Amino acid sequence: MEVSCKILRRSTHSFLQNYHYFTSTPAFLAFPFSASILLSQAFVPSPSSLLPQIYNRLRTLFDAAGFPSSKLFTILNLKVSQTITSSIFTLPFTLTFLLIAKASIIHALNHHKPSLPPSFNSMKSLYKPLLHTYIFNCFLILSANATAFGFMFLAFSFIEKLGYYYSPSSLILFTSVSGAILFSVILANALVTCNMALALSGMEGHGGYLAILKACFLLRGRTSMALFLALPVNVALAAIEALFQFRVVRPYHIAGIARPCVALEGIFIAYLYSIFIILDTIVSCMFYKSLKIGSWIGQADKHLFRIEYPDEDKYGYMGTKELP
Repeated sequence: MEVSCKILRRSTHSFLQNYHYFTSTPAFLAFPFSASILLSQAFVPSPSSLLPQIYNRLRTLFDAAGFPSSKLFTILNLKVSQTITSSIFTLPFTLTFLLIAKASIIHALNHHKPSLPPSFNSMKSLYKPLLHTYIFNCFLILSANATAFGFMFLAFSFIEKLGYYYSPSSLILFTSVSGAILFSVILANALVTCNMALALSGMEGHGGYLAILKACFLLRGRTSMALFLALPVNVALAAIEALFQFRVVRPYHIAGIARPCVALEGIFIAYLYSIFIILDTIVSCMFYKSLKIGSWIGQADKHLFRIEYPDEDKYGYMGTKELP
């Protein structure tokens, strides 16, 4: 807990130290992504969106897998459908503006006194590994969801074999709640691993599945710390999304038009969302630095952990470069 608080204080100090840079270039780069996230919350519930189709497909899949028709799984189905629809809507902004904003933040953290916007070549060298890692992160998130649903399918199949599936006992309710908790734990661990992999690939300049493997190694035994560090920013982002719903989406649905004052307030909320995305990236990078430098990786682990990134030499042959 004490180390986590130090990382949070160090991250806040780094943000305030370079306040003018972080609130200008990275914030405006992340603004289109933030706006797309907030607007997707307004467009997702509409009947013409992809949400009803995805919801019905998942409900059919849950019924075929033998999941009980309970209110808990209805809410879970709705949340997963909203997440999938929002991810599809924001994907172009994620692959461009969000990753470029993260590249500019990591460039600033690597160069302790950012005064000018980073050059195109430096941004390109950071963007490529971030893009490769993000693509593999998507596969990791899909695998985590499939694993959680697979465990729930096995649990309900076992209950059905025992003959308790159609009984009014509390076993079904207990299994449903346990399945929802298991789903949340697996997804939370996958998300913090993805955040660490992105920070690692930007700081070291190497991306892809090897960055995820190294992130898993760095987080070994320290997942609770990663979850604690991710909690404040994610709570703040959820609060900003709720504020956008209350101050922008609700008045729009009531009045039927977007008034100028409401639109300006929405722009400010989207900018505030961008600021917390920057803070989240800084926290991830500071957490990576604390794991890398210090006292967290012992000598035995340094000898055991040898992941090599392939590099192509000038003759076209593949060489290897050991990580520091």
